[in-house]
Amino acid sequence: MDNYILQNTRGASLTVSCQGARILSWKSERGEELLFTSSKAVFDYTRPVQGGIAICFPQFRKQGTLEQYGFAREKIWCYEKDPPLLAGDFNEKECIDLLLKPTPENDLTKIWPHRDVRVEGLEFRDYLDNLLQNKRFTEQGNALTFESEVDRVYIETNNVTVFDHHHQTRKTFTIRKEGLPDIVVWNPWKEKSRVIEDFGDEEYNHMVCVDAASLENPITLEPGQEWTGRLELSLRNFC
Repeated sequence: MDNYILQNTRGASLTVSCQGARILSWKSERGEELLFTSSKAVFDYTRPVQGGIAICFPQFRKQGTLEQYGFAREKIWCYEKDPPLLAGDFNEKECIDLLLKPTPENDLTKIWPHRDVRVEGLEFRDYLDNLLQNKRFTEQGNALTFESEVDRVYIETNNVTVFDHHHQTRKTFTIRKEGLPDIVVWNPWKEKSRVIEDFGDEEYNHMVCVDAASLENPITLEPGQEWTGRLELSLRNFC
């Protein structure tokens, strides 16, 4: 598998795979891994890697006419040596551009969608519960905690914060986003972990998926139109 490693001057690093443009690793300046990837993940291009940060596009799960989670995470992306200039401040920041290009075999125009962890910033937001046939509810708690399987889409959210006190070093992750109004929260818990082939039986204790998306109101582009989505993760450690 072709991977690219970005590293800043302070030693923090990011590993990006050409398979689905997935971020496989994010390490702090101390070399501490901050992203979950299953110990049973498969890296042979036969299936999406279980873990990291994926691109689910143009649909999430089966909420569309394409394959589950869309085609983007299944395809091989290519490195762009001379990317177009992007808006924003990229001074002293490492960047890489991976593009998904049409090929004779891949015509994109035709397929064009009990833990010490809590998530805050979702209170009083409506959500669709995938475990209850996507019925709509309103979050009443001040924070979402995990004591069983969770598979929800929170609608029209602001930025959210994930507090992880599971490790000796307490961590707080802040998720800021633009163009992606919804938030997906998923943890398979005990029973489902044991039936997911490329997921360890006890690994639900070491991860939670918190992803930005646009599901309630899918984005439709006419020829020539553009759309930009932005997702920013930041970390704060509490020793």
